[in-house]
Amino acid sequence: MKHLFNYTILLVCFTSYLKAQQPNIVWIVSEDNSKHYMKLFDKNGVATPNIEKLAKKGVQFNRAFSNAAVCSAARSSIITGVYGAKLATHYHRSEQKVTLPQNIKMFPEYLREAGYYTTNNAKEDYNIIKSDKVWDDSSNKASWRNRKKGQPFFSVFNIGTTHEGQLHFSEKDVDSIKTETNIETVFVQPNHPQTRTFKYTNARYLDLISKMDKQVGEVVNQLKDDHLLENTIIFYYGDHGGVLPNSKGYLKETGLQVPLVVYIPEKFKYLSPFTAGTSTKTFVSFIDFSATVLNLAGIAIPETIDGSPFLGANVSKTTLQNNETYGYADRFDEKYDMVRSLRKGNLKYIRNFQPFTVDALMNQYRYRQLAYREWKTLFDNGKLNEIQSQFFKPKAPEELYDVENDPFETTNLAENPAYYKNLKELRSNLNSWMKSMPDLSLYPENYIIEKAFKNPIAFGQAHKTEISKYLKIANLQVMPFHKAQHKLKKYLKSTDELERYWALISCSSFGTQAGVFTNQIKQIMKSDPLLINKMRAAEFLGITGALDSSTYLIKMLYTSSNEKEALLIMNTMVLLQDFYQQNQFTIDSNKLDKALNNNNLIQIRIAYLNKKHILKKN
Repeated sequence: MKHLFNYTILLVCFTSYLKAQQPNIVWIVSEDNSKHYMKLFDKNGVATPNIEKLAKKGVQFNRAFSNAAVCSAARSSIITGVYGAKLATHYHRSEQKVTLPQNIKMFPEYLREAGYYTTNNAKEDYNIIKSDKVWDDSSNKASWRNRKKGQPFFSVFNIGTTHEGQLHFSEKDVDSIKTETNIETVFVQPNHPQTRTFKYTNARYLDLISKMDKQVGEVVNQLKDDHLLENTIIFYYGDHGGVLPNSKGYLKETGLQVPLVVYIPEKFKYLSPFTAGTSTKTFVSFIDFSATVLNLAGIAIPETIDGSPFLGANVSKTTLQNNETYGYADRFDEKYDMVRSLRKGNLKYIRNFQPFTVDALMNQYRYRQLAYREWKTLFDNGKLNEIQSQFFKPKAPEELYDVENDPFETTNLAENPAYYKNLKELRSNLNSWMKSMPDLSLYPENYIIEKAFKNPIAFGQAHKTEISKYLKIANLQVMPFHKAQHKLKKYLKSTDELERYWALISCSSFGTQAGVFTNQIKQIMKSDPLLINKMRAAEFLGITGALDSSTYLIKMLYTSSNEKEALLIMNTMVLLQDFYQQNQFTIDSNKLDKALNNNNLIQIRIAYLNKKHILKKN
């Protein structure tokens, strides 16, 4: 009995020793700011002394990226370590949340199982059904201070000071509220108009970055006051890019490249392959964050996590040499698109799967910002130069930029012969990545919700062949039309409804070049059994000017009983109204299916189309 008692004491002591070797980990997350607003990362940014202080004893990551350019899609990838386009968590916001497969957990669960106290203060914004095992506390009062004595902790603090909503000011505010940043000398990026409104918006945002930095300092000081600073690894990062126009919500570097600094105390410097006080150009992205935290805590990384650890024990040479990052953008609130990106080194490849969709398409929350509204007015009045006008025009199916020399992605190199080899390589790599997941967006969102939400991973694996086939049809867009024509003709007649769906989208991407299919597509609009194929046919006819398809689209909307299907139809209505035939749509809510009238995003679209929308002003 005495030996057993001594053994028990030794075991308790050994367990306590192991816990003492586990670092506390704190994330300080600011909302909606890319690296471009901070002097630490960009010459045009503002000083952030508290974050800079962390960098002096830590690592500054100059190539850190979100995989999505908006909150819920980005945060869903962070919390699972799984690409959103693979898990169907990439639509912002998902009104119906995804059920995680049994073998995938939100990563704080693994920390809790290992004895960590986990807290989140306080934004979650996951497109996933969350179990009650993720956080010990997720609230505005959550803090490590509520843990058991000596218990290691993982604590997240979200700072909303820099959120997009902070720029929903009025014209009156521009004249009455002064900024600390000099409005006359502030930098305005070249794709934006150089107006007083844009200068003021930039200056005001830099002021918010300064305020956020002070709040970062407050969290660090709490750790200091609790004598925890030398036992705690601190991450500071932005939750995705933003927030000036054409950043948040878009796969520009201003939408994806985030500031990241990791402070590593002296006692845990062995857990970093980087020298303290230095910066690195190693590419890391949000998909790597969960693996990194688990590795720092000494917890085995589940095979279901797509990312790789960049800190902790045994970080691979491959990870340290990584120079690639992938991005995805689909629906943002009521606005649909499908865009994928790959950055490798200094080259950025963007693949627009619906290039006829104009980036400036109305999105109510975006256009609450005065700068967005002024930009659109200047375009309508012909007062923008070619670079500033790009936002309001159809896109190329492929874009290629040298982002070191062209950081705001204004000169598309995709058709430059000198970059042809690079273009082919990046195109191939992106296609391989999409097929390997596989990318569920080759199915329409309403189809994914109906068929895949209960187990998106299993659905994707079961339909890999079909997804590759649809991707192949979508990629006809990057061919010259004369080479794609014969295959498009075949797929428009396919018995597979989604082969027809992607053939129609690809025809729209060719615009009037595909006019030879007009009669065939008219017939699809009238008789295809799939409603969204009728819609895509009407979209083609409207884009090419072959037919005023507005009456047909309204009838389709009244026929629909599916919320996401209806939202997609209305997306096309707004596109044709604002950027193509200038069709006018009047929607009678009494003729809609009851379910549609209860959907907020649909109501936003109806208000806009009926010209009754009122943009909220502060």
